Amino acid sequence: MQTDDEATAATSHTLDVEGAVLHYDVRGAGAGPALFIIGSPMDAQWFGPLASRFSDRTVITYDPRGAGRSTRSDPAPESTPEQHGEDLHLVIEAVGAGPVDLFASSGGAVNALALLTAHPEDVVTVVAHEPPLTGVLPDRQAARAAVDAIRSSYAAEGFGPAMARFIALTAWEGELPDEPGPAPDPQAFGLPVEDDGHREDVLLSQNLVTCTSYEPDLDALRAAPAQLVIGVGAGSEGQLAHRAGRAIAALLGVEPVVFPGGHAAFLDASMEGDPDAFATTLRAVLSGS
Repeated sequence: MQTDDEATAATSHTLDVEGAVLHYDVRGAGAGPALFIIGSPMDAQWFGPLASRFSDRTVITYDPRGAGRSTRSDPAPESTPEQHGEDLHLVIEAVGAGPVDLFASSGGAVNALALLTAHPEDVVTVVAHEPPLTGVLPDRQAARAAVDAIRSSYAAEGFGPAMARFIALTAWEGELPDEPGPAPDPQAFGLPVEDDGHREDVLLSQNLVTCTSYEPDLDALRAAPAQLVIGVGAGSEGQLAHRAGRAIAALLGVEPVVFPGGHAAFLDASMEGDPDAFATTLRAVLSGS
């Protein structure tokens, strides 16, 4: 979570786009390409520790549609990576800072690939850290069955049981079993058992299926003039997003960059992250060293 000082240093803005009002923040006014830091469904507040370590640059963070401060009026039940990619394009255009360097985590990394495909002129370097793309995995059918089980659990039982399945899936190491196993106990993860009746969770309702099932246009990604870097975590080896990162890197013919820590190592140290080490690796990648 960003500190009060970091929040004060950022200027906040809104942008009306089709089906949503986006909120984004701009810090600093450094030389060189601006750095856009994104996740999904993580919103801007989670990237304060990483953003603060690039005080020599203009840094942009934002809340994806439906997350944090950004609201949705789109009647469609789900958002797509292509839609998120267009949102990113419009934020870059609104800031007037393009082309930018882009660091993207998890679902944000999937959305970054959609942006690079549709608007390659928007970016200088894209660092896509652990995009959870089930379609590039050898066990893709099992992965998609596990995602379907999360979605079914959410529809039938609500947030707690579905999120317990999601946590178990993301932490699983190695190839997945052909059939999803029994649902974990939500209480083991500190999650509620009772169904509150709501079905608007930005991850479980809006982004889960469309994000993980996105099929990247490999030819377009190879042809893009921007540098595309695939990142994986040293501490997440064997997990689905790490394996997907390595798999798409192999399909693109590039060697993935290993970042310190796990899937969310950019978080504050109080949340088991190491933003100093993470930022050091990211800075080296962006400088080409």
